[in-house]
Amino acid sequence: MNARVFAALFVTVCGADAADPGWWPQFRGPNASGVGDGQPPEKWDVATGAQVLWKREIPGLALASPVIWGAHLFATTAVSGKEDAELKIGLYGDIKSVTSEDNLKHDWKVLCLDRLTGAVVWEKIVVSAVPASRRHPKSSHANCTPATDGSSLVGIFNETLACLDAGTGAVRWRVEIGPLRGGYFKAPDDTWGYASSPIIRDGRVIVQCDVEKQSWIAAFDLKDGKELWRTQRGNKPSWATPSSYTHDGAVRIVANGYERLAAYDLASGREVWHMQGGGDIPVPAPVVAGDLITLTNAHGRLAPVFAIGTDATGDLGSADGGEKNKFLRWSLPRRGNYMQTPLMHGGRLYLCNDGGIASCQDVATGKELWLERLGNGSTGFTASPVAAGGLIYWTAENGRVVVVRAGDKFERVAENDLGEPAMATPAIADGVLYFRTRHRVIAVK
Repeated sequence: MNARVFAALFVTVCGADAADPGWWPQFRGPNASGVGDGQPPEKWDVATGAQVLWKREIPGLALASPVIWGAHLFATTAVSGKEDAELKIGLYGDIKSVTSEDNLKHDWKVLCLDRLTGAVVWEKIVVSAVPASRRHPKSSHANCTPATDGSSLVGIFNETLACLDAGTGAVRWRVEIGPLRGGYFKAPDDTWGYASSPIIRDGRVIVQCDVEKQSWIAAFDLKDGKELWRTQRGNKPSWATPSSYTHDGAVRIVANGYERLAAYDLASGREVWHMQGGGDIPVPAPVVAGDLITLTNAHGRLAPVFAIGTDATGDLGSADGGEKNKFLRWSLPRRGNYMQTPLMHGGRLYLCNDGGIASCQDVATGKELWLERLGNGSTGFTASPVAAGGLIYWTAENGRVVVVRAGDKFERVAENDLGEPAMATPAIADGVLYFRTRHRVIAVK
C-alpha cells in the first residue's frame, strides 16, 4: 500500500483531526499541532552539507512557512525587485513601518518544489501590485502560510484569497478580502502587515481577519470561493491563525484574540463560546490535543496561558481575573508567548518567549516541570517549536536551531546553524526538516 492510499485510509478511520503521515498541510502542520513524523537528525552542518538533503534559493522576502503534501513542497514569497529588502531581527521595540517599499510593485508568487530534491516543479505569480499597507521591519508582505489538501492550495496574497491547482499552479478562483490593515491599535498609522494564515477543514477555507476596522472570521467554499458565512469579531488587530476541533460530532473553529477569544460552529459560523482579555496583540494559534485547547498571548500587562475544555460553551469570563468558569481547566498569568505558537506533545506543553526562555508544563494541571534559557539572553526567537522523534526544534532568529529532548527534565541535545536569519516555523515530513530561511529553503535529513 503506498503512502498516499495509507494517508487517505488513516484520515477515514481516525477523522480529520488526525495527522496525515508524511504531510504538513498548513501552518504548523496538521491542525497547527507542530508534531511531525519520522526521526529527523539531532545534528547537521549547512556549511559543509552534512545531513543536508538539498538547498533551494527563493527570491524575494517571506516569513511564511513551507507546506507539504506527498512529493511536493509549496513556498510563497513577495518579490519587489529590490535586491535585499529590509529585515531587522533581534530584540527591540520599534513600532515604525518600513517606508522604502511604498511605491514598489510586488509579485506574490507560489513555488512548488520536489520535496526530495528541491527542484522547481512549477511557479506562479498570483498577484502583482503595490502592497496595500506597510509592513514592520521584522515582517514581510508574504507572512501567511498557505494550506493544501493535496488537490488545492489556498493562500492570501496582498488582499486576495486565492485557490490554485496544487498539481499545475493554475488559479482556480480569487476573492478580494481587504482591507487587511493591522498594527498596534494605539498607533494605527504604523501598520505591520497581515499574517493570519488560512486553514482548510471539511471542504471549507477558514480565514480569520482581525484588523483595524470590522474584524471578522469567515468560511469560503474550497470548490469555488463562495462565501458561506461571515461572523463579526469586534476585535482589535491580531495575527493569529485559527484551528479546529470536534465536540459531540460538531466541528468548531477556535480563534485567538484580545477582546474575543472564541469558537465558532464550522457549519453556520455561530459563536459557541467566547472569552475576553489577555495580551493585547495576539499572534499564537490555538493548539488542540485531546479534549483540551491551549491559547496564549503576551503583550501589554498580561501574558496568560489558558487551558480550555473542548466542551466549552457560553461566556467564559475575563482573562483579567474575572469569575472562574468550569470550562477553564487551568491558567497561568505570566507564562504566555507573544509570537510563538506553543507545542502540546506527550502530555506536556512547551512554551518559549521572544527572549528564548522556554518552559515545560504538565498539560493536565499546568504545573511547571522545567524553565530554561535557550539563547544567550540577547537572541530573539520568533518561529514556533516543532517536534518529531522525541526531539523538539527551536529556531532562533539568527538561524541557530536549539534541539531539546522532549521530557519532564530539560536536556539540550545540540545546536545547529542554518547560516542566515530564520523567522519562519519549519515543516517536517518523513523525518526531514524543512527550514525557510532569509533566502532559501533548506531540507535536513
